Amino acid sequence: MIITETERLVIRNWRDADRDLVFEINSDDAVMEFFPFRRSRAEADAFFDRVHSMIAETGLGFYALELKASGETIGFCGLAQTNYLEPFVPVGTVEIGWRLATRYWGKGLASEAARALLAHGFETLDLDQIVSFAVHNNIRSTSVMERIGMHRVDGGDFDHPGVPDTYPHLRRHVLYRLTAAEWRARQ
Repeated sequence: MIITETERLVIRNWRDADRDLVFEINSDDAVMEFFPFRRSRAEADAFFDRVHSMIAETGLGFYALELKASGETIGFCGLAQTNYLEPFVPVGTVEIGWRLATRYWGKGLASEAARALLAHGFETLDLDQIVSFAVHNNIRSTSVMERIGMHRVDGGDFDHPGVPDTYPHLRRHVLYRLTAAEWRARQ
């Protein structure tokens, strides 16, 4: 199932052949620098199965990114409900997030995919707002958020409840938002 396409990317549901890439990015120290865990092969496969079935059931989730030129799967970008961050983010709010294999960093691919998914979220899914969040000093992710037109929410910083206390440097998160009205005004 193809969600949308960009100049360089096909944004689609996962294929079984993508499992190796999912394991690669979820076990890579550089990719997972701002996460308190690395996934084993079994954990990466379980993540793959959850994401794949979530997309099939709801249409939302973290979609595979495929390069049009080569057919290679390079990572993911997607729209998913954040039903676990209340009171920081209301239940039902949709977040946008991404994760790419390091060899594809610095090419504008995350921003390209995210822009297409913002359009999908606001035009096709008729969302009122889309949020994103990251560890406070994750400049790579917050830079993408700013490049795609999101703005940091004043007073929106929070300690992520899913990050164990044993990782205090990863607890503080910044919250970014883009409303449908803001997005349409920029089009």
